[in-house]
Amino acid sequence: MKIEIKDLDHINEAAKEFIKNMGKGNVFAFYGKMGAGKTTFIKAVCEELGVEDVITSPTFAIVNEYTDGQGDPIYHFDFYRIKKLDEVFDMGYEDYIDSGHLCLMEWPELIEDILPDDATKVTIKVNEDGSRTLEF
Repeated sequence: MKIEIKDLDHINEAAKEFIKNMGKGNVFAFYGKMGAGKTTFIKAVCEELGVEDVITSPTFAIVNEYTDGQGDPIYHFDFYRIKKLDEVFDMGYEDYIDSGHLCLMEWPELIEDILPDDATKVTIKVNEDGSRTLEF
């Protein structure tokens, strides 16, 4: 599936389209270069799911927990600062993944060896005109 994001004014439309096509999975691994818009897109997805909390990248906390419009948790991970997989296990990674709740991950390439087999890989690519293409 491909979703085009023309500009920031259209990101919530893209987030709605993404949500509509998420399927049954609960773990989504977002790949893209620094500045590609991973956090911005995840923020739009969370907003469309009814999150009213302040949505920020969990760069230092590794994981942020939000509550969607149904009262269910959404886990937002940022593995950018991970040095060893032990850090991921120490923060309770498996409990989050096994919870059945939505898990949205930035920088999953740093934990590739322990990503669940059924994780949906989402790539955000920056196009020459500044638009973005999301593939999953």
